[in-house]
Amino acid sequence: MSKLRVRDLTKVFGSHPQRGLELMRQGLSRTEILRRSGQLLAVAEVDLDIEEGELFVVMGLSGSGKSTVIRMLNRLIEPTAGTVEIDGEAIDALDAAALREVRQRKLSMVFQHFALFPHRTVGENAAYGLKVQGVGEDERRERAIEALDTVGLGDRVDAYPHELSGGMQQRVGLARGLATKADILLMDEPFSALDPLIRRDMQDLLAELQSDLNRTIVFITHDLNEAMRLGDRICVLKDGRVVQTGTGPEIIADPANQYVADFVSDVDRSRVLTAEQVMRPARRTFGADDNPREVLDWLDEQESNGVYVLDRDRRILGVARDDLVAQGMRSGAKTIKELLIQDYARAAHDTLLSDLASMAATTTVPIAVTDDEGRLYGVVPRARLLAAMSNEEVSVDA
Repeated sequence: MSKLRVRDLTKVFGSHPQRGLELMRQGLSRTEILRRSGQLLAVAEVDLDIEEGELFVVMGLSGSGKSTVIRMLNRLIEPTAGTVEIDGEAIDALDAAALREVRQRKLSMVFQHFALFPHRTVGENAAYGLKVQGVGEDERRERAIEALDTVGLGDRVDAYPHELSGGMQQRVGLARGLATKADILLMDEPFSALDPLIRRDMQDLLAELQSDLNRTIVFITHDLNEAMRLGDRICVLKDGRVVQTGTGPEIIADPANQYVADFVSDVDRSRVLTAEQVMRPARRTFGADDNPREVLDWLDEQESNGVYVLDRDRRILGVARDDLVAQGMRSGAKTIKELLIQDYARAAHDTLLSDLASMAATTTVPIAVTDDEGRLYGVVPRARLLAAMSNEEVSVDA
């Protein structure tokens, strides 16, 4: 069961939302619904399944409906239609008292513009959600300090918001969300008001915190690079509808339509795609007991400088390089195992292309993609790597 399950979530703004809903179900577009009825279809039939511990990003351009979606998850905006379930409980059916309980215990929200109280100290701001929950003063302060320590502001507990930089203020907002220990953290473009350097620092902080705390996070952004950097999975919205959901590499490697392809065209692929997305099977490998003449003939035919030599479990023993193989033959070597070198680059399946690039410059054979035991999964030739980084179609033979 998903931590957060959303089905057919729809929002129509206007004085007659049911009329807009009816036109949507007839298949009319957002523009046509607005023209005919004066009702704005903000979000249309959104389905989401968000797993426990997942950092799930909802992204799109302005007007795509992403902020409306996140506010319907905690009913700050009431849906026109559809359901939202947390741990299998439909929150759209809850009365006001039960909804308050869910908001206090299971949901916490971090806003774009910090939403700090200027007349309260940093500690009081961080503890505000706990005060709403009815937590005692001593425990509130203790948990607020713990949360502020987590975001690097434990020494500013008695300061006021105006004494902090914008980045520090957003850290207080994040600490307030963490202090409640809510299961789900909703973040509505939390870093978009920050300058680029501070924004990068906050992204680093969130990634670090998530690796330690493993919260379920729904993160809204219009910044594709931010989405790709942070999201376990990404949902792309257009005109209030989901056009694609997947991991960053999946979306870049296989966009669902031209809109998504155009949307991701400028992303820094080297910091999103991994070795697994661009590798191919090795054209050939040899065993330790193979004849040097056979190896050298194959290298000559392929116009290649070297080839991987594997044991029976496909673990890499080394590289047979053409010049050393030829030298070994003159010395009377009978098998290739006597002639191997360890001059090759090895990467895990999740190594980013940006890291592969530095490896490719120093190896004479394709980069080996291996598991922890050194077993060969595939290879990344230099030409294939360069094509992938330049957004070119990668040939099967490259």
